[in-house]
Amino acid sequence: MTGRLAVAAVLLAALVALFAYKIAAKMPDFEVYWRAGSRAALAEPLYREEDEHFQLKYLPAFAVLAIPLAMLPLPIAKAAWFGITAGLIPVLLVLSVALLPARRRPPWLLALLTLVLMAKFYGHELVLGQVNVLFAVSVIAAVLLVADERQGPAGGLFALAVIIKPYAVLFLPWLAAQGAIRTLATATAGILLALVLPAPLYGWQATIALHRDWWRTVTTSTAPNLLNADNVSLAAMYAKWIGSGAVSTALAAGTAAGLLALATVISLRRRGVLRPEGLEAALLLTLIPLLSPQGWDYVFLIATPAVTLVVNYDRDLPPVLRGAAWLALVIVAFTLYDVVGKRAYGIFMAASVVSVCYLVVIGALSALRARRLA
Repeated sequence: MTGRLAVAAVLLAALVALFAYKIAAKMPDFEVYWRAGSRAALAEPLYREEDEHFQLKYLPAFAVLAIPLAMLPLPIAKAAWFGITAGLIPVLLVLSVALLPARRRPPWLLALLTLVLMAKFYGHELVLGQVNVLFAVSVIAAVLLVADERQGPAGGLFALAVIIKPYAVLFLPWLAAQGAIRTLATATAGILLALVLPAPLYGWQATIALHRDWWRTVTTSTAPNLLNADNVSLAAMYAKWIGSGAVSTALAAGTAAGLLALATVISLRRRGVLRPEGLEAALLLTLIPLLSPQGWDYVFLIATPAVTLVVNYDRDLPPVLRGAAWLALVIVAFTLYDVVGKRAYGIFMAASVVSVCYLVVIGALSALRARRLA
């Protein structure tokens, strides 16, 4: 017990030092959330062009939920959010291991290997002050509750996930397909409640206007970000390869449709698979950064369960795919700006290598389902 307390104390001290000396002055995305919460508390407009790159792109309900943090001074709020996010990272790893139908390796080794392979994204999450860890934990916890037939609480978590990141609506057809009607109904009710959540502060007409402003902000900021080096979406991948235009748009749409069709087929081929929810959820989470036109590279953090699955079942994959999957994960994990340098990293990101690597991971997940392993 004394040894564990000592380790915990050292880890806590390291986190405090990391925050104080490296991160406290950063966390620009968290500042967006804090500012949005401050505005919501005063019923002020949320979506402002003068915010430029740091415009809020989340639902109005997100700003309402951010009010408690906005009531704190910004430095204290940053410290609190850093602590919450850092504490949720091991939770994310534990939940990802819990999704596995069977364990081929010890849980501690699975968590450690996944941590190493995803550390780049976790670090970026902490520096930005993002909400992807909370999003992933909410979704995975909801999936585990569905698997345990605790449908009411699962629906609430899915609704929370939609508020955090609207991409979580991708799970609603999945819930319908597997007959989780109570979860679907609860999630839908929660989403509807979220849509009216700002009304007590803003009134009905202003709440409707807020949602219009949100949609305008999201849609008008998409095209300028397609050629951003850190954009890993399918739309960005094709735009980087052949230029923006009708052809790249069509290719992105076709690839997206193909991946969604693949996800549908995988969900339909669950008969005889022990706890099939884990792989299906991992696949949908991995698809989100690729499908979203503004999918930044660090959002692949939510693919943590997919990485855990590959690490766990790698010896069950066909040899070529096993090698390709490990190569893809290692390339993504260790191609770091500070290691390879500005020029090489720029070429790496401009070629959308990260997107291609996660398409390989999706291929590995497909092979596991074809072999009825997960």
